[in-house]
Amino acid sequence: MKQFAVLQLSGCSGCEVSLLNAEEWMDKYKLAYMPLVASVYDLPPVDVLLVSGSLGSDEDLYNLQHAVRKAKKVVAVGTCAISGGVAHLGDRDEVRRLFLTQHERFHLPRLLPKSRPIDSRVAVDCYLPGCPPTPELVIAALFETPGFKAASTVCQECGRRKAREMRPSHLVGFMKGEVQSEICLINQGYLCIGVSTRGGCRAICTRAGYPCVGCRGPSDAFIEKESQTWFTSIQRVFTSMTDVPPEEIEAELHSPQLAMFLFQFSDYASDPLVESGKSVRVKERIL
Repeated sequence: MKQFAVLQLSGCSGCEVSLLNAEEWMDKYKLAYMPLVASVYDLPPVDVLLVSGSLGSDEDLYNLQHAVRKAKKVVAVGTCAISGGVAHLGDRDEVRRLFLTQHERFHLPRLLPKSRPIDSRVAVDCYLPGCPPTPELVIAALFETPGFKAASTVCQECGRRKAREMRPSHLVGFMKGEVQSEICLINQGYLCIGVSTRGGCRAICTRAGYPCVGCRGPSDAFIEKESQTWFTSIQRVFTSMTDVPPEEIEAELHSPQLAMFLFQFSDYASDPLVESGKSVRVKERIL
């Protein structure tokens, strides 16, 4: 079987997501390198190298020059790789002149060595998680709406009926199968984590038939705990409601579909907060 690799330079990961949404390549190629989804640090010799993103730094140039030596064929994927993309609009003279017409913009921002949550540097009084938070949550935070209280979990807001007679033996997949409108998505074989995700979003995804991926972050029961506690808990939920093998659930919980949101669960007890001497986020401050 042929091998291919994906080298991501300065970009947004959109091209990588498109690749992951495709299935045709799975029977013909082995994915040997793609840091977005696999813990592989050395790029091996491959038949095809897909390059996404633009050259935005000397590191990008270094990685590209070393990667092409190990590939039989190099493919530029997406607008950024082909022409520089949106990230390089500022290199155009007319855009640069427009940007510099305001004197306060002469001093461009300096990149920090590493991204950190703001509460590792400043005190925070209230947290409003969500991607994005719904309008009513924003209003509640801004105006401290009297008596406002979001539901404790997405599962509470969803309102779907638990069907004890339905015990799927395998997971369906995020975008497969026909969804029954009144029955819990877990009973239908979908990997839905709304039972441990913070409520307040009105369950707009699950009510429409799309499994919750946790964009509101952990519910109060998990905020001050390590991420492994959440993994153990969600495994227990699926064991009680389905006959899906534990190893299948474990694999899907670490799948790319959840990767962009699961970091929130461990982030609430992250090392930078502990090292800084500040308390970890407490549930009383999270809307």
